[in-house]
Amino acid sequence: MPKVSIIILNWNGKPLLKECLDSLARQTFTDFETVLLDNGSSDGSTEYLRQHYPWVHLVALPENIGFAGGNNRAFQDCSGEFIVALNNDTKLEPTALAALVAAAEADPGVGMVAAKMVNFYQTGRIDSVGIGVAGNGMGHNIGVGEQDQGQYDVAAEVFGPCGGAALYRRSMLEKVGFFDSDFFAYYEDLDLAWRGRLAGWRGVTAPAAVVHHVHSATSGKMSPFTVYHVQRNKWFVLIKDWPALLLLRFLPKIVLFDLAALLLAILRGRGGAALRARRDVIRNLPRLLAQRKAIQRVRRIDVADAQALFRKSEGALATFRRKMRDR
Repeated sequence: MPKVSIIILNWNGKPLLKECLDSLARQTFTDFETVLLDNGSSDGSTEYLRQHYPWVHLVALPENIGFAGGNNRAFQDCSGEFIVALNNDTKLEPTALAALVAAAEADPGVGMVAAKMVNFYQTGRIDSVGIGVAGNGMGHNIGVGEQDQGQYDVAAEVFGPCGGAALYRRSMLEKVGFFDSDFFAYYEDLDLAWRGRLAGWRGVTAPAAVVHHVHSATSGKMSPFTVYHVQRNKWFVLIKDWPALLLLRFLPKIVLFDLAALLLAILRGRGGAALRARRDVIRNLPRLLAQRKAIQRVRRIDVADAQALFRKSEGALATFRRKMRDR
């Protein structure tokens, strides 16, 4: 049984696969299996994989079931103690897997490990060193767009990892579940981080786990697809995961920011997608409230601890950043 199971999703990403899979073949840590789920590609991806990468376990689906659903389906074929979710538009440095595993094995209370994702094309620019939560209800990639000057090169507490390059402990997933398939794409990693955190698991960074990332290679920036799923799924997370007192405390800020996001979408010609997002939140409210009840029932931390989680994780990273810059 391998120590690590790597899940890669692909949808018409044939040009991306060589860089990603060749980087896995060069890993210094070799006790892993690779499960690649193809979401109904029509670009010859599956034929290419069968011909050139027979060591990859291919799960080929007839249609696209999304990032969240695809990972859940691939998880069924995984046997590792640790599960690594990895985008197909990534290239790993040779020691990346070893660093992710070492961070998890250092503390049995760690359920999630964030890789250090850097921009594939803009050398030295950070894409993510984990995800944080803001008082306006949005999730965000910590460090995105910053020049890498060593400010994140000390391991630190983080709310959770970006799902594009993340390690999850299987025992955590067996207790809180994997990605929510209803999200399809975007914010499923934040939802999982909330569920893991509420259940008492920790999240940490692994600065030596460097992963080069082609940002938004599949869905595109500010596309109707992205606007719809981000603005819908943000509310999915708020309704499912935020403790009630915490949600009430920040509700005015959340609503104001949501109205601003809706206005911006309209001004950029994405109003239809933004309005559909909010309509579908209302339509899904009974299901979301049922999920909320189940999640909050098994919560192991109180409201004060929940609020401290995202402040603590970002505060710790900011402290390390200042120390590194002052050296």
